Amino acid sequence: MQKGQTREKILIVDDSEMNRSILADMLMGEFDIVEAEDGEVALDILAKDADSFSLVLLDIVMPRKDGFEVLEEMKRTRLIEDLPVIMVSAETASAQIERAYGLGATDFIMRPFDAFIVHHRVLNTIFLYAKQRQLISIIEEQINEKEKDSNLMVDILSHIVEFRNGESGLHIRHVRIITEMLLRKFAHKAHYPLTEREISIIGMASALHDIGKICIDDKILNKPGKLTAEEYAIMKTHSMVGADMLGGLTAYQEDPLVRYAYQICRWHHERWDGRGYPDGLKGDEIPIPAQIVAMADVYDALTSERVYKPPFTHEKAKEMILAGECGAFNPVLLECLSDEFDLIRDELAKSSAEGFSGIEIRKFAEAVLLSKGDSLRGKSKASDRTLKLLDYERMKYNFYAELTEEIQFEYSFSEDILKLSARGARQFGVEQALSDPAGNLRLKEQLGEHWYEKFRKILTRTSPTSPEYRCECELPIGGEMRWYSFIMRGIWSDEVTPELESIIGKLVDINDTHVAMSELKEKSIRDPLTGLLNREGVWEELPQRLAAFPAHKYAVTIFDIDYFKSANDVYGHQFGDKVLCEVAERLVHSTRVHDLCARVGGDEFLIVFEYDGDIHPIIARVFKALCGKVEDFDLTVSMGIVEMTEKGQTYEELSHKADIALYVSKYAGKARYHFYDRSMGDDVAH
Repeated sequence: MQKGQTREKILIVDDSEMNRSILADMLMGEFDIVEAEDGEVALDILAKDADSFSLVLLDIVMPRKDGFEVLEEMKRTRLIEDLPVIMVSAETASAQIERAYGLGATDFIMRPFDAFIVHHRVLNTIFLYAKQRQLISIIEEQINEKEKDSNLMVDILSHIVEFRNGESGLHIRHVRIITEMLLRKFAHKAHYPLTEREISIIGMASALHDIGKICIDDKILNKPGKLTAEEYAIMKTHSMVGADMLGGLTAYQEDPLVRYAYQICRWHHERWDGRGYPDGLKGDEIPIPAQIVAMADVYDALTSERVYKPPFTHEKAKEMILAGECGAFNPVLLECLSDEFDLIRDELAKSSAEGFSGIEIRKFAEAVLLSKGDSLRGKSKASDRTLKLLDYERMKYNFYAELTEEIQFEYSFSEDILKLSARGARQFGVEQALSDPAGNLRLKEQLGEHWYEKFRKILTRTSPTSPEYRCECELPIGGEMRWYSFIMRGIWSDEVTPELESIIGKLVDINDTHVAMSELKEKSIRDPLTGLLNREGVWEELPQRLAAFPAHKYAVTIFDIDYFKSANDVYGHQFGDKVLCEVAERLVHSTRVHDLCARVGGDEFLIVFEYDGDIHPIIARVFKALCGKVEDFDLTVSMGIVEMTEKGQTYEELSHKADIALYVSKYAGKARYHFYDRSMGDDVAH
């Protein structure tokens, strides 16, 4: 918010005038409102005066530029870092919600709108960002002081190396800046689990990447011309010398700084294709910290003046690295360099040997400032514009309802009144509005007591986060039994929570034949894309299997697809679905009939093996079968396994331990599997 601005300003972006009007009515009492009818207009407004806004309420489906395109542009220009966005949509698909959060959205509000929820989410988001901005200066100051103290000895030691090597004193700082920036980008792009604390430690450890050069002769270190083969062989020993120095710190081998520094010292000259040194590691065998420091070291070496060469421009350095002139690097890491290139160049230009780069402090403690104001219940009043728009929409709704073959209805729990559409009332042979005792009794006669009560129970299963419920049932309509699809969406009033206040839904005729309930049940526990069991199916089938222990031995395995987000981003979501189906097919072909296979969410899969002898060769066979190629995409998985060791262990306990082993596999570099053991602890790493 600009200085002098007394009220927070909100930009509402929606192609529906009615939706904009409803939101404006809810918020204009406390906020200044600006409206935009599509994403293109919104971006124009933000381009001119983004600093004056405190929040954007953004619809997803719009002409010209939709909500996702707006988010992508805000992310590209880094506007999303300072201006929070709450997505507004009737879309409940998890893929849509995940995509919005992935692009930087702060929150999600579902339509139809609830004034109380909208107001408090808006307030919380605005206050959260204001609180964060307030905390930034305090935290930056504290972190800078601690970082200066913590880094002092590391800087002194690493600068001794630089002094002997004739390098600029900025090299260490530049490598650290580039390392931390690439780590953050890589962690996001490749779903690599790293905390901000770990990124900071790896950045500090990067300062020691060339510590082994202390033992290299000055004449070789500072030779202005090309090294001879013998001299180059001596120079290459610095990576092992540095690793041996750190390996000699026996009392500190479990310290994260020493562990990361060892990896970096020993392997920062390894290359993705196996042509590096000292061990000729290739691909994911090279620890991620070493991969990233290797790229940072090469980048700064290219752009810095050395005794044997003048500096290259940043653009030339990028071109040489991407072209493979400096050795092969992880393809995902090359993408990270391209994505962050402008920011890296700018940060290095601002950096100095004495000061800290502004990019070094990027994460701050989350703070949620809950509003303690009066409740909004009863305070929201619709404007004349909104009422006219609602009347117009109601007329359209009634018109289209008459044209459809659906039976549309609304049911109020508090008043026990069912309102049917005109067509529905005619088909049921009842009045449009029915109230107990007489009206609803007639409806109960039509539906039957069993189905009437079943529907009431179904409605109570809906919630504000999962408002929609679908089921199929056989109803006596017009003297004959017919199958219908029942689609319902719950709406809550302020006074009746969590009990359901009303339900709006429709009955859709499926066909004139009976549908077997067993088939409907089977559909409900199957993932529609892959045909594997879903999470509900696992919950239903697994307990009886685990109860058979120890007569049968079981192992619970959880795995996900490495770099799956990259497959979606590069090739599109249709290709992502193809990869999921390919994994499911390989899973079915590589497991046995009595093994339980499921897709339990996104790219996460579960296997429950039943076995008698050694489980290890079974796991190795299935793991190998899952990996391979899907067109140009290298398909690999990370897997965690836990063996059932005692009777009474629940699925929750076993899956939790399998999750821990899965994250150990991810930390180790992906494309591998680990069995759970007690040394891994009880908490999944994040």
